[in-house]
Amino acid sequence: MSSPPTIAILGAGAMGSALAKGLLGNGWRPEHLTLAEVVPERAAQVRSELGCECVSDPAQAVQGTDAVVVAVKPQDIEVLLEQVSGAIASNQVVITLAAGVRIATLESALGDTPVVRVMPNTPALLGKGMTGLAGGSHAGPSHIAVARMVMEAVGEVVELEEADLDAVTAVSGTGPAYVFALAESMTEAAQQLGLEADVAAHLVNYTVLGAGEMLVRTGQSAAHLRRQVASPGGTTDAALVVMGEGGFSELMVRAVVAAHGRSVELGG
Repeated sequence: MSSPPTIAILGAGAMGSALAKGLLGNGWRPEHLTLAEVVPERAAQVRSELGCECVSDPAQAVQGTDAVVVAVKPQDIEVLLEQVSGAIASNQVVITLAAGVRIATLESALGDTPVVRVMPNTPALLGKGMTGLAGGSHAGPSHIAVARMVMEAVGEVVELEEADLDAVTAVSGTGPAYVFALAESMTEAAQQLGLEADVAAHLVNYTVLGAGEMLVRTGQSAAHLRRQVASPGGTTDAALVVMGEGGFSELMVRAVVAAHGRSVELGG
């Protein structure tokens, strides 16, 4: 990458720092990034670990950059917008990671500035994230391209309409917790069968990792891969029968629908 867009990241918490690390690993240099962080100890840590400029004033951080990433908590958005609304120019693109904060909220404060809303998930911390992306009323193809480039530094990206981001939240944003809950239960079962806790966790964690890799790399559907493992009358079939009798599929659908409903409520 010869000249990547310069970026201000407002908020150096887990996601903001992960994004900075991803960018630095994908062609950006420390001088291309400026972070804003109000906690002095955290700001000093960022400077030491990443080598990027990290300032306390978000209005200072956004000066002269091509893109501004809003990585603060949703409850801090209102104060942040008051701080930066006069400093952000219409030729910058604002990329917001704040869950549940609608594009209209930022557009009302920023005027004609292009806004792109993204919904990443926690595996972005490892560069394995899944992000849903939606552009606002002033965001054109070039702004979407910049936002996509930024978020691809920490994983995969799908472009959608903003109305679909509540579903993204329910499926991939919240989804890692579903997988962790399954892994917890599998680990508990393994221990009940007599395996030591560390052995049980190792078996389960790498089983989950391998199954995920198969889904991604083979291009086969989950249903197809499940059928490949489950021979009629075999051990997998015995487990799947119990899961079916317990309403596993219906329970998962209800859980995802509940997460979607809550996302809609929080955004309302």
